[in-house]
Amino acid sequence: MEMMVPQILLSLLAVYMLLTLLAALFYLSYRQVTLGEFVFWGCFALFVPVFGPFFVIAARPGPRKRDPKRHPGFW
Repeated sequence: MEMMVPQILLSLLAVYMLLTLLAALFYLSYRQVTLGEFVFWGCFALFVPVFGPFFVIAARPGPRKRDPKRHPGFW
């Protein structure tokens, strides 16, 4: 049982890192960024372990894409 705890923790960390990377890439897809900026921020989220995706979302790269269905005065 003792040998399984590190494996479980590493597995949870890997799943967490994958999910946060996907969240950052999903967030970037809703911003108006060029392909180069998307690649840069995506690599940043990938190569900075654990906190990279949070930095990408906090940096808010590029302006938001406009949604024509949304009320113009909303946010």
